[in-house]
Amino acid sequence: MDMKSGLFGERVIVIDFGGQYNQLVARRVRECNVYCEIYSYKTDIGQIKEMAPKGIILTGGPNSCYEENAPTYAKELFELGIPVLGLCYGAQLMMHILGGRVEKAPVKEYGKTEVSVDSDSPLFADVSAKTICWMSHNDYISQTAPGFQVIAHTADCPVAAAQHTDKNLYAIQFHPEVLHTMEGTKMIYNFVRGVCGCAGTWRMDSFVEETVNRIRERVGGGKVLLALSGGVDSSVAAGLLSRAIGNQLTCVFVDHGLLRKNEGDEVEAVFGTNGDFDLNFIRVNAQERYYAKLAGVTDPEAKRKIIGEEFIRVFEEEAKKIGAVDFLAQGTIYPDVVESGLGGESAVIKSHHNVGGLPDFVDFKEIIEPLRDLFKDEVRKAGLELGIPENLVFRQPFPGPGLGIRIIGEVTAEKVRIVQDADAIYREEIAKAGLDRSVGQYFAALTNMRSVGVMGDERTYDYAVALRAVNTVDFMTAEAAEIPFAVLQTVMSRIINEVRGVNRVFYDLTSKPPGTIEFE
Repeated sequence: MDMKSGLFGERVIVIDFGGQYNQLVARRVRECNVYCEIYSYKTDIGQIKEMAPKGIILTGGPNSCYEENAPTYAKELFELGIPVLGLCYGAQLMMHILGGRVEKAPVKEYGKTEVSVDSDSPLFADVSAKTICWMSHNDYISQTAPGFQVIAHTADCPVAAAQHTDKNLYAIQFHPEVLHTMEGTKMIYNFVRGVCGCAGTWRMDSFVEETVNRIRERVGGGKVLLALSGGVDSSVAAGLLSRAIGNQLTCVFVDHGLLRKNEGDEVEAVFGTNGDFDLNFIRVNAQERYYAKLAGVTDPEAKRKIIGEEFIRVFEEEAKKIGAVDFLAQGTIYPDVVESGLGGESAVIKSHHNVGGLPDFVDFKEIIEPLRDLFKDEVRKAGLELGIPENLVFRQPFPGPGLGIRIIGEVTAEKVRIVQDADAIYREEIAKAGLDRSVGQYFAALTNMRSVGVMGDERTYDYAVALRAVNTVDFMTAEAAEIPFAVLQTVMSRIINEVRGVNRVFYDLTSKPPGTIEFE
């Protein structure tokens, strides 16, 4: 859905050279209340001019800018009169193109490093004279380009940052976008709001209002069909579409029996007949159908494919009953776009299709993706603006295949009951301890291990539940969260005493990599 023109007003663009932090750069800019998008370095200079950005940021990347076939950009970019900030590889490339010199560093820098900065620079206004920053580079700027002034250095890096104030060009060797750079957010704010002169008008209330108006204009009197999973993204998309077009929207909610405890009822309470939203809501209770399809299946990929395929079949049957619709709506969000290789230049991480590849016969003219330009935290803010209950907006991330990949081995109704009950206890105790907003993601999973135990002087031979809790910024890497031992003890005791079929509880300490956040 093209809502760019006029909706976002001022914007800063990120030109991606394959950096692993490209999404973080854009998020940090948006935290300054300035809209930001990511584009590949292959984007034509003419397209950049047409967008008329208030500022341009060049990301890091894995290459050496002086090598043949290394990613580069037209020199004209630095002559547009638009402020440019180069980060790491972007800084080196700026120097290289404009007449400086970049070479292999005699001493490589990686990790937290003390950097001495010139506080008189607009980039470092209100930044400490010595500040901790995140370095990650093998090359270094051995000579700045003509007209540039060095504004930061470390013990091993003579040019940690440089500026050409007359042309509003800035180069930073470290990564201000990562949390390890203590005052990085301030630096990005100084560039975006100070150097670029952005007013900071990117706010969620205005986004919701403008998006609702544009959806109305585009849909007119047409009908829209949305596959509602009950997750944050599709729920917020439903709320946004409902506000825009009311009962012209039909939501099909497929309850595959692999949701968290009471989740199907909670979704229906919000979006169903007695809920707060004016839409047509269809709940399909397909639990037994899914359990039959999954009987005897243990391979994780096979389970994923069965769950996805069966969703298509159920959705197909419901779509036939509804008849032709004008638009199909999806809860696609910006990381889906970037990770699918449609935004920046980073490697394709995974393919995303919110509804798993719908059958060709579903008759619709166009796809509407009202959240396509938002990051997850912005989606949550939009949900609150729309009046969606906090327990839905801030619910834990949940995989498309649901509990099917949190149950090791064969999926059965009995195993689903066990993991639902154990997970509900875990989430309840995490909330009681006040950790529900500080821990990134947490859930209970059911291992395929059974072991001997003793309960009430009797021998048991029951399942082991594994508790998982991680902290992560980008969900590409993650570390096990340090849940207080007393909380884990309470969770363990409650699960063993209250959940029939469990006699052992583990806590998973594995980071990502080498593990994944989910079990399968």
